[in-house]
Amino acid sequence: MGRQPPPPDLAESLRELRDSGKAGLGATGDAARALRDLVAADVSLARSAAGRSAVFAGIAVMFGVSAWLLLMTALIVVLSRIVGLPWWLSLSGCGLLSLLCAWLALRKAEDYFEHTRLKATRRQLARLGIGELAGLVPGAGSPESARDAAEGRGGDASAGAQAAAGDPR
Repeated sequence: MGRQPPPPDLAESLRELRDSGKAGLGATGDAARALRDLVAADVSLARSAAGRSAVFAGIAVMFGVSAWLLLMTALIVVLSRIVGLPWWLSLSGCGLLSLLCAWLALRKAEDYFEHTRLKATRRQLARLGIGELAGLVPGAGSPESARDAAEGRGGDASAGAQAAAGDPR
């Protein structure tokens, strides 16, 4: 049997412990800064999306009211006098056209409202086990992506989350 190298002295062991502690604190600080930047970017996107959805909601109101009062009145007259449609059919057709424009603008506003949900931040917090999505995504140490877990690829997402939480089910 060969000779083993002598164990490091106490001072050297303490220096290594200090260096690994500093590295761990540095990594923690980097992760905290990255999460802070993510939250700031997500809030900025949500603020912008809220403004845009308000604009499109205003457009929906504008088409619902303004188009009815100004443009549809003229179209009703044309449909009734020139085309020969009854008044009730002219009014109904123009009303449906205005409702369609308002509905399209409202759908666009709903699309922008999706950006106000802070999805990226919620996914990262769920990976750390925080929030209502924590049971749906794999734990922070898992190599499985959250997208794969949500789509059902690469294993059972709930089993991975339970294992990360210490639940033996």
